[in-house]
Amino acid sequence: MDVKPNHSSVLTDPIPINKSRLGIPSGLFGYSQHDPSLSPSKRIKIPRRSLDDVRSNGWLDAMKASSPPRKKKEYNNSELVSNDCSTDTEDYRSWMLDYPSALDSFEQISIFARNKKVAIFLDYDGTLSPIVDNPDCAFMSEAMRATVRDVAKFFPTAIISGRSRDKVYELVRLTELYYAGSHGMDIIGPVSQTVPNGHSDCLISTNHQGKEVNLFQPAREFLPMIDEVFRLIVENTKEIKGSNVENHKFCVSVHYRNVEKQNWTTIAQSVHDILTNYPRLRLTHGRKVLEVRPVIDWNKGKAVEFLLESLGLTNKDDVLPIYIGDDTTDEDAFKVLRENNRGYGILVSPIRKQTNAFYSLREPNEVMKFLQLLVNWKKRQQG
Repeated sequence: MDVKPNHSSVLTDPIPINKSRLGIPSGLFGYSQHDPSLSPSKRIKIPRRSLDDVRSNGWLDAMKASSPPRKKKEYNNSELVSNDCSTDTEDYRSWMLDYPSALDSFEQISIFARNKKVAIFLDYDGTLSPIVDNPDCAFMSEAMRATVRDVAKFFPTAIISGRSRDKVYELVRLTELYYAGSHGMDIIGPVSQTVPNGHSDCLISTNHQGKEVNLFQPAREFLPMIDEVFRLIVENTKEIKGSNVENHKFCVSVHYRNVEKQNWTTIAQSVHDILTNYPRLRLTHGRKVLEVRPVIDWNKGKAVEFLLESLGLTNKDDVLPIYIGDDTTDEDAFKVLRENNRGYGILVSPIRKQTNAFYSLREPNEVMKFLQLLVNWKKRQQG
């Protein structure tokens, strides 16, 4: 019998706690836990450096590599329609020999899933919703919402997003799920009898329905620093047309999707100049986005492991985790599932990419079809 999801909702964070109560394992941090530089400070003046910096350190190349051209898409009667046939190229078809369609391979997946507890992990942007120019308008369709709700009736289901936990809940609006924001640095999950992976910093809190949940925030000490860097990046990029900076609580996203390509170097240099003063923060690249994150040993893959352990689904042969995502940050989760054939990673992409996933889907509509197949398969299993 599958584990039923605890009907958890987004929750208000508890009253700020001191370091001794939090008990974050020192191995997660690359610095002294009592470093005074974590305290908010006055605005500092950022030195302007040569634009050659972001070229020599590879940032510009990484921005180009992580931002492949996308298909032009439009909406027709609430359905996503493609305006070109890039997914039908010989190059893409040859790539799919190594990463076949999860739809075409569903029978094989279902055979492996038979008599197993299936757990579903989903990215949001580009997976449950289309990629759009304005991140605030990345809405999932009502059909997708209904599908995800059905999935959660039969399988423990979690959304793991780079967005803040509160924001992704605001977009999804389903209380049946677990939520992990900021690339897994802000998790609400089921209350388990044992502390997952010895993480003594798990806090018991209550959601908006009054039910107990685990709150796990391994980077809580970085909150003042993240807020400070967010304000600096906003100030230093406000003159760059099309730039958009978001504070996702435990990370900062600098979107350059709407920035002219000739200005990519300028926006990267602005972020570079700021981060030279914050060695305890690191830069990662997503699809047309620069993300500033704490230097701790935590990512979406570790968030998957944490949630599996919270659900009591670790180190068991009868468990099959499935993770569906579309971006570079999802690769950490794909890698975790690929190790020892623990589960299936499914990459959502209309173009070929280097990936640790097992299967592929082209766009959110195919994600929805795959999830519907899972629900129908489970219904037949129970019938």
